[in-house]
Formats: sequence, C-alpha cells, structure tokens
Amino acid sequence: MHDERTGRTPESALAELRRRLEAGRVRGRLNKTQLAGLAGLSRGTVQAAFKTGGKVPSTFTVAALARVLKLPAAELQELRRDAAGGVSGDGPGRPIQQWAPHALEVHPAGPAPGSSGLVEQRVLPSYVRREHDQLLAEAVREAAQGRSRMVVLVGESSTGKTRACWEAVQPLAEKGWRLWHPFDPTRAEAALEELHEVGPRTVVWLNEAQHYLGDRAVGERVAAAVHALLLEAERAPVLILGTLWPNYFKQYTALPGADGTDPHSRVRELLAERTVSVPEAFNTSELAAASSLARGDALLADALTRAHADGRLCQDLAGAPMLLKRYENGSPTARALLEAAMDARRLGFGLHIPQAFLTDAALDYVHDSDSDQLIDNWAEKAYSELAKKVHGKQAPLPRVPTRQQQRPPGSPAPTSNDAAGIQGPVFRLADYLEQHGRSVRRHRCPPASFWHATVKHINQPDVLGTLARAAERYHRLQWAHHLYHRASQHYSRSAPVQPVRIREEARGLSGAETLMLATNLLVRLALTREKAGDHNAPESRHQQAAKDNSPGALVRLALMRKMAGDHNAPEDLYRRAADFGNDFPQLFPHHPPSRMLHRLWPYGLDPDGTPTGPWSAESEALPQGSRGLLPGP
Repeated sequence: MHDERTGRTPESALAELRRRLEAGRVRGRLNKTQLAGLAGLSRGTVQAAFKTGGKVPSTFTVAALARVLKLPAAELQELRRDAAGGVSGDGPGRPIQQWAPHALEVHPAGPAPGSSGLVEQRVLPSYVRREHDQLLAEAVREAAQGRSRMVVLVGESSTGKTRACWEAVQPLAEKGWRLWHPFDPTRAEAALEELHEVGPRTVVWLNEAQHYLGDRAVGERVAAAVHALLLEAERAPVLILGTLWPNYFKQYTALPGADGTDPHSRVRELLAERTVSVPEAFNTSELAAASSLARGDALLADALTRAHADGRLCQDLAGAPMLLKRYENGSPTARALLEAAMDARRLGFGLHIPQAFLTDAALDYVHDSDSDQLIDNWAEKAYSELAKKVHGKQAPLPRVPTRQQQRPPGSPAPTSNDAAGIQGPVFRLADYLEQHGRSVRRHRCPPASFWHATVKHINQPDVLGTLARAAERYHRLQWAHHLYHRASQHYSRSAPVQPVRIREEARGLSGAETLMLATNLLVRLALTREKAGDHNAPESRHQQAAKDNSPGALVRLALMRKMAGDHNAPEDLYRRAADFGNDFPQLFPHHPPSRMLHRLWPYGLDPDGTPTGPWSAESEALPQGSRGLLPGP
C-alpha cells in the first residue's frame, strides 16, 4: 500500500522510523538495556522496536523513546502511523466484541441445543447478579468516565469470578473498548513484555492472577508495571481485572517475616484496597433470583435441582461437564465403579455406599475385552482416579470422611462409622453423575455381580428389602429370594423399639403401621418363595410375620390354613386381623373402617354391622379387596 500524501509505503516508513531511533541511540551513547531503563520499558520491548522485521512499535513505545533520545515525537508518530497502515494503534488487545467468553477462561457449563458439545459451542446459563457485581459495576462506570481502576476478585475455584468479570465489561464493549489477555509465551512474560504498550480504553485481563503476580522470576516486576499503568495519566483510562484464589491472596499480602524477607512487597502494595471477596455459595435472595431466571433456562434449572440446598450453584455449573467427561473418558474399571454406584443409588441405596460392596459389584461391569484391567490393585487405582477433583472441588466418587456423630448423654455409642450401620470406608457418588445415571441407565438391569455384592455385603433390612423389590421388577427372582431372606435375618424383633417408635410418631404414623412396616419384609419373602414354587417355607414366614399382628400376614396365613383343610384356625386369624380396625383410618385413609373390616371378617355384615354368615369355604381366593392389605411392590 502506497501513501499518496507522503509517498511512503508501510515498509519504508517503518525502516525510516527505526533508522531515526538508532541514530538517536548512537548519538546518546546508550545501549538498549540503558535505554529501556531510562524509558521505563522492558528490554524486550526496546529490542522489538529496533529489530528489523519486527512488529510496529506502539505509540507509547515511540513516545517514550522519543522523550529519552530527544527526537521530534510528532514526526516519529507520523512514521509509526504510516508503518501501521494508517491505524492509530491503541496498544495490545482487540475489541471486546471479538472475544468469546470461553477464550477468556470462563468455565463452560453446557452444550447448546443441537451442538456437538465442543467448548466453542457451549452456552452460558443466565447470569445471577450478586453483591460483588455491584462493586465491579462501580469500577466499570468510573473507568468509562476516564479514571483508571483495578479490581481483583478473590474466591475459591469455580465460584463465578471470571464470569463476573466478563459480565462487568459488557458496557465497555458497547463503547468500543479493547481487551488484552496476555498469555504467550507465558503469562508473566507476555504481561511484562507489553504492559508498557497498553493504551487508553483497554481492559487488561489478568485471570488467575497468581500466574502473573506470583511468578518467581518477574512477578514483582509485573506488579510494578501494572502499578505504573494505573498511575500514568497519559494512558488513562484503563481497567485491570483479575481473579485470585484465597490462599494466594494470603501469601501475597502477608507481612514481612521475622528474618526480614519480603518476596511480595510490590504485589502487596498493588492489591491493597483493590480486592473484592466472592462467596462460595448463593444466599437465599440470590437463589430466589436464580429460580426466577431458571424458568427459561434449562441449564440453570438443572443445576438448581442439585444446588438448591447448599447454594453452590456456580460449582455445579462449572463441574458438571467435567464430571461427565471423567465418566465418559475414564478407565474401564473407573467407569465400572461409577456405573455400579449409579445403579446402587437409583435402586435404593442411601448416599453412602460401602467400598466393599462397590468393589465386588463392579466386576461384571467391566467388559470381557477389558478384563486385563482387573489386576491385583485395580480397585486402588480406580478409586484414586475417581477421587481427583474437577472444577468446583467436585470429584466423581469421593470417599466420605468419618465424622463422630454427636449424641445425647447416655446414648449408646455407634457401632460403625455411619448411622445406618455401614461398616468400613464409604463413598458418595457426585450428584450430577447420580442424576445422569438415573436418566441413561433407568432401563438397565444390573449384572449378577451387583446382586451378589448386595447379598454379601449389605446388612440393612430396609435397603435389602428395597433391592429385593427391584430384583423382582427385573425378574431376578432367585436374587430377590436371597435378598428377602437376608433382610429377615437382619431384622431383630428383640432390638430396642423405642427410638423407632419415636421416629415413626414424629412422622405421624400409627403404631400399627410401624409394626406393619417392620414385618413387611417377612411377608414379601414368603410371597417370593410361593412364586418360586416353594409351598412349605411361605407358611413359616407368614407365621413369623403374624406374630407381630401384621394384617396382611394374618389374612394370608388364614387362607393357607383353610386351603390345607383347617377350619378352626382361619376364624381366629381373621378375628385378629379385624382387631386392627381402629387403626384403619391411619393405615388406609381412602377406605372407611367398616369397609376394611368387611374385607377381613370371614362373615357377611348387616347394615348395622351384625355378622350374618361365614365366608364361602369353597372359595380359593382372598376375600374381595383383601389383596390391598398385602404389602405392595
């Protein structure tokens, strides 16, 4: 390109600029190191200004060199403009509109509908403004009015610091501001190299500021250059935004030690009165605002289902994609442990899953082609892999730390590390992966190793009963039989019942329902044995349950005795079942007591409730409606 006004090309203008600068340096008898010190520039910046084939120096570099070398600044700036093709050159960076948030290290939260899931195609959830956003907005307003400002957000990983900075600079994008994110060849080197060239109306993006200010070699020099940029009126306004973890903030702002060492004196001075804290969790009002925005935002709504209790919304949004990647790209054994944990949670396990169970359950989840992964210490390696955290301090399958439960004085000491009676180490599946498992594995039946590990390692009657019903649904009747049998073995009627009654009464349940819940497993065990063709064991199981006056067990046992030819015992059993009539409003709120009595009583009833006759001895079915009294699946 040829300048018709001056007759110069960009190449010739740049060559003339360098010739004049070199002549001034020689005349002043300065080497480039001395020149850099006098001009307040880095040695690399000065080297680049004189280097043949290098980039065009900035207006600020030219002005600083002209001042020290006593050269006509206006002529040199005209040469610089011609060398740059007529572009004024506001220093490093590019317009804010040209930046994508993920290029500035905003954590991706989820894929856009119909996208491939690549980072470039991920969308950002709706933004919920919090208290620190107000302070950021104030700094942005002052910068837009012509005053240089610096704000560093201090908070733990994945608490929304970088996203807050991105949202804050959007008003400046509309005003034509630039943004510069130094990172090549290293962050600290890039910042030191070009901070002297930053011009007005520029956002300096120091995300993860420890990489700039904490660099052992040049961190203090970077801090000094940033401080100088804030104080130089000819380069105002600039806005410097950074983020920092609390442990680095404490390290950089610590006072000198007793030995007099002070490795971060300039950083400490720079950060003074320029930091804003970002809390780890959303407060009640912020969660309410998030819920309102979530009505039109599937990503935000999904995260709120998991984070509404502890308020760690940003951590969930940042960590969820990485957790899924860990699952999808994990080793075969790590995936097997996660899938066993997913199945355990969706089929009825509590939050804490025993390690012994998981290790045995995972065996059949490993494909035959990956069987070579099952070396001697495969489990140790897999658990270690799944304990590594992603964004937001989340791990796919972390071990739950043992905590001593505080109990009232005189209470019996717990016999294990968990209130539910789990022995040994326990693990907890990440909430996002649990939710993912409930969706993608909802129709899958666990393999044999899962059921075997349950029978072998689980001793909680309620969990065993729940899993037995799941085995029935999947038509694994033999496993269901063993699970019901194991549940009945671990249900002890001699155990203290007062705490159970207190808990049940607190939930508004009647005493009869408490007993019915307790004997539910015995009745189910008997029914399962009947389905399997065993016609001897069921009666003994029903007799055990009938000792606790379970209405369903009493009715079923009466039928079995009558079908066996016993015409005396059934009447007594039906009468005992009918004695529960006073509790029917609580047990069966949708049926009036008289109707339920009629279902149990072996006689017909007049309108006034008087028995009229025996129930047909020839019938081989239960009285009409009585199956509703048997525990349902």
